[in-house]
Amino acid sequence: MLEAKDLAQKIAGTLSEKKAMDILMIDISAKSSFADYFVMASAGSERQMDSLKENIEDALEPEGIFTKSVEGTRSSGWILMDYGDVIVNILTLEMREKYNIEKIWADCEFIEVE
Repeated sequence: MLEAKDLAQKIAGTLSEKKAMDILMIDISAKSSFADYFVMASAGSERQMDSLKENIEDALEPEGIFTKSVEGTRSSGWILMDYGDVIVNILTLEMREKYNIEKIWADCEFIEVE
């Protein structure tokens, strides 16, 4: 099993390969009891959001890593994938701006992903 940071980096790398935008890892371990990392990414369209979700699942399943749950739909503009210690948020640009999750966790460490 991957450590939380390694899992977050693998997810972020998959998102980067698949052309997600504004990918960010946030280390929330010091402030949160429910997870250690958020991985944030923006998608240019609802279709791309769905595709990114499937790409993450396809990348992790061969390693025996499966989501505990998936919330939201592409029509909601936000998909949340719960991998236990890592929470993935894939949002449309509009929803990411609207919810501004980064502001809530501003006192945590932000790790930018190329």
